[in-house]
Amino acid sequence: MRMTTWVGAAALTALLTACGEQTPPAQAATVSADAQALQSHLEFLASDALEGRDTGSRGHEIAAQYIAARFKALGLEPAGDDGTYYQRITFRRSTLTEGSAAMSVDTGSEVVELEYGDEFLTGPSAYTTTSTVTAPVVFVGYGLVSDEFGLNDYANVDVNGKIVMMVSGRPEELPSEEGAHLNSSKTKFAAERGAVGIITLHTPMREEVRPFKVSAMYQRAPRITWLNPEGEPNVTYKNLQGSAYVDYRAAAPLFANAAIGMDEVFAQLEKGEQPQPFELNTKVTLSRASEHEQITSPNVAAILPGSDAELQHEYVLYTAHSDHIGVTQDLSQDDHINNGAMDNASGVSVLLETARMFVEAAERPKRSILFLSVTAEERGLLGADYFAHYPTVPLQQIVANVNLDMPVLLYDFADVIAFGSTHSTLGSTVAEAAGQFDIALSEDPMPEQAIFTRSDHYPFVKKGIPAVFLMTGFTAKGEDEDGGEIWGKFFAEHYHRPSDQPSLPINYEAGVVFTNINYEIGKTIANDDERPRWLPDSFFADLD
Repeated sequence: MRMTTWVGAAALTALLTACGEQTPPAQAATVSADAQALQSHLEFLASDALEGRDTGSRGHEIAAQYIAARFKALGLEPAGDDGTYYQRITFRRSTLTEGSAAMSVDTGSEVVELEYGDEFLTGPSAYTTTSTVTAPVVFVGYGLVSDEFGLNDYANVDVNGKIVMMVSGRPEELPSEEGAHLNSSKTKFAAERGAVGIITLHTPMREEVRPFKVSAMYQRAPRITWLNPEGEPNVTYKNLQGSAYVDYRAAAPLFANAAIGMDEVFAQLEKGEQPQPFELNTKVTLSRASEHEQITSPNVAAILPGSDAELQHEYVLYTAHSDHIGVTQDLSQDDHINNGAMDNASGVSVLLETARMFVEAAERPKRSILFLSVTAEERGLLGADYFAHYPTVPLQQIVANVNLDMPVLLYDFADVIAFGSTHSTLGSTVAEAAGQFDIALSEDPMPEQAIFTRSDHYPFVKKGIPAVFLMTGFTAKGEDEDGGEIWGKFFAEHYHRPSDQPSLPINYEAGVVFTNINYEIGKTIANDDERPRWLPDSFFADLD
């Protein structure tokens, strides 16, 4: 029989003594993840019955119910809305009406129509069903603003009431994580300065990395946005009435009257120079029609109250996304269900086992632990972003976020990578926790991917909350395994494909170690007298 009620170490020792049996204190204080429990969670969440757990689907609803049932069975307090475990989110799914997208360039001497799909791309509007905007165009380089890096691509130009045109990407000299954050803020920079539209120029440099035709393949997919309690779309700027992504091979008319030619801009980019803003002296008309549909999907949240009278009002937040990408439309495949075993049934399984460990530990942590399973990560970190905007506990009392996303549990790993560890005091916490299991903390082996900005911890980072996100490292314990090769093969052959399923050679004992490390990270944060803090030189220390 497993004890799941609160039994203090002293009470447990007294009980065993009364039975004529003594347990060493160290053993009584030990708690560990269970491989069989990890396997049972993962196999259910990644089963065909859940049909890939797409946001708003029946399969994801079943996954959410399963997670809530596990929280309830552990005796955790509901932390959703209205005394439930659920925080239900309303989303707007927007689709571009077929044949509605149009873009024309007025040079003063002629009007040039660009062809949708071949020369320009656009997406649906989350605000209106029909929109048309005509305005002068201003070139704004990369479209970036940062005092820290000395960037202001809007210097000495007025873009109020105008359409801005910017080149894709960012300067190479920017650090990857900081650069990724700035790149994701381009729309915000334009909207704050009164622009009414954005044109992004697909460059020859970008063509070498991701051809324009590849981007065109994904343009007809719906866009999903969460709605606030007033029914307004999130982080969408009403003044931006149109957008376009233009292939450089069709962009010559935009530069017809410009003092600086398009080829000169590309030459500057090739040399690593920063193009300066200037008026293009042309007008552009952007038109589109959009269709809207409402769907709902829940976050699932639960709290383990802390034991300290003061610190129990602060929270250590664990996150893991329960959604995946659903059913593929690729008819060339026999298996159409994207089960998402590693992405992210594995992370949710670790979350559930971590919750059990905290419940069954000999002593409760001083701070409260908030367990949050989020929806719509695959749609743009939307569930986490909604919770960061509408938290069910005071946001300023969340001291740290430990994110669990896609641990690749396919080998006996000897090291971990902790995205975010170099930005806050959580780095030393991770190193100490991993060291308890003879696991090394390694540097990010792929900084160019800027993964610190690409999972559910990022919305909390933008709100000022220190965060860390662990991944299995590229070193394996055994000489017969190459961790980096196995990790790379998973991404090449299984990531976001139906083959990411429980039939993979999952190493659940490695999952035990991974879970134990994440548990120790949270336990240390919860019991430390001081809350984690950003390092003084971190770019992310002062975003909010």
